[in-house]
Formats: sequence, C-alpha cells, structure tokens
Amino acid sequence: MPGTTLAYLGPQGTFSEEAAILYAPDSEHSPYPSIRDAAIAAESRETEEAVLPIENSIEGAVNMTLDYLIHESTLSIVGEIVLPIRQCLIVAEGSKRENIVTVRSHPQALAQCRRYLETTYPNASLIASISTAGAVEEALNEGRNSAAIGNRRAAELFGATVLEAGIEDNPNNMTRFVAMGRNSPSPSGNDKTSICFGFDSDTPGQLYGVLGEFAERDINMAKIESRPTRHELGRYVFLADLLGHQQDEGVRDALSAVERRVSELKVFGSYPRNL
Repeated sequence: MPGTTLAYLGPQGTFSEEAAILYAPDSEHSPYPSIRDAAIAAESRETEEAVLPIENSIEGAVNMTLDYLIHESTLSIVGEIVLPIRQCLIVAEGSKRENIVTVRSHPQALAQCRRYLETTYPNASLIASISTAGAVEEALNEGRNSAAIGNRRAAELFGATVLEAGIEDNPNNMTRFVAMGRNSPSPSGNDKTSICFGFDSDTPGQLYGVLGEFAERDINMAKIESRPTRHELGRYVFLADLLGHQQDEGVRDALSAVERRVSELKVFGSYPRNL
C-alpha cells in the first residue's frame, strides 16, 4: 500500500507530481531535485516510498532510473502508474495568441509538441527550461508575450491560463512511473515482475537460453532492453518485465533456472500491473 510520505522528481506542477498524486492521493508528497535524490529519500527512510519515471511511449527508457535500479537501489518496485501526457499552452492571464513570441518548456515537452509549434508559432523562439513547471513560472515572469508548455496542475499552481490544451503531437503519449518501497505486494492475479541479468562472458546462445526458460513455462515478456554494464565497452545488462508474480510457481521456477544461467540476477520486484 502507498506510504504516507512519497518522494517524487520535483518541482511541484510536473508530470511526476501528477503521477505521485494519482498513485497515492492522500499521502504527503515531497519534491526532490533529481531522480536519484528522490530515490535516496526513500532509501534513507526520509520518505516511505518514491515515484520515479521509468519509460515514455515516445522517448523510450528513462536511463537515470534504470541505472539507479541496476547499480544502487536496495528498494523494490511496489507499483506502477501509467500517466497520459497532456500538454497545454500556458500563459499569463490576458495574453493573446497572436502576441506570443517565446515558448518555454523542458526539452522533451518542446519535442513532443514540435508539429504544433511549427504550425502555430513558426517564428517563436523556443527556450529550454529545467522543468515544465519552471517554464511556467519563467513565462509568467516574462510577461504576456511569453508562453510555456506544461500540465494543468502547473497552470493552477501559478495562477496562469491554459490557452490551449492537448497540443502534444501524439495523442498516445504516455509515461510509465514506478513506485519504489520496502513492502512487497502479495500476488493480485494481474501482476508484473521486473528483473535484470547479465553474463560474465560473451558466448553464442546465452540470451536465447534465458528467454527459453520463460517461453517453456508460457511466461510472457512485456519488455526487454539492455544497458551498458559500466565495466567494459560492448558488455550489457539486460532488463525485462515478465507477466506474473515472482511467487507464482511458473515465474519462481523460471527465475531459479535463469539464475543458474547468468552471472548476476536482480529481481526489482513484483507489483500489480497498471498497463
């Protein structure tokens, strides 16, 4: 169950805060300046859990979160949140569309609204900000000729106006977040298990053998990807999401068999599926 204190990648008004509120609406939500800082808050028991972005449907994996899970984390994934990303054009009250000459936002948000900006504001200067919420504050300080791209929550926090909503180029834009904590959820009947594994040496058929352990037991893999080991160029750690709970007989047996095939196996956790 969600804890009473929850760390997230701040500041207030970001999609990370929106995900934290969606996951645990009655918890106390504490912003931190980086993904690692939010995770360490939960590691050190400053908060009970942390909500971290891990994957975007357009931009792909959030490598900072993956690397923390692989190399540093002692926490478990205890939940996931899938948040539709709905971008808004946010301005100071009284601003007019035709007077906008600068648009500010996080680089990812600017990229996600590229076609909209090229069509609607082809001559506007696009300025990168550290966060979407920070962009809203900066645009308001600049005056009525400036706009920002962010979510409705940021507009509400800063008393700004949403000039246009749903300006993202891809309506299927979603970000997946994971909740990190110490209490492992019991099987729900609709779970996901996240793992990583690696090999000491590079020989033909290694990965095939690992995947075969899951295939033989009819365990579906929702995702597989790789990250550098940080030890040697060309060496990788593999990350996978399995459908099922690590306490399920098939998943338990498969993980036991995989452990015999690899040099390293880390189970990040089993948790109820949100996607």
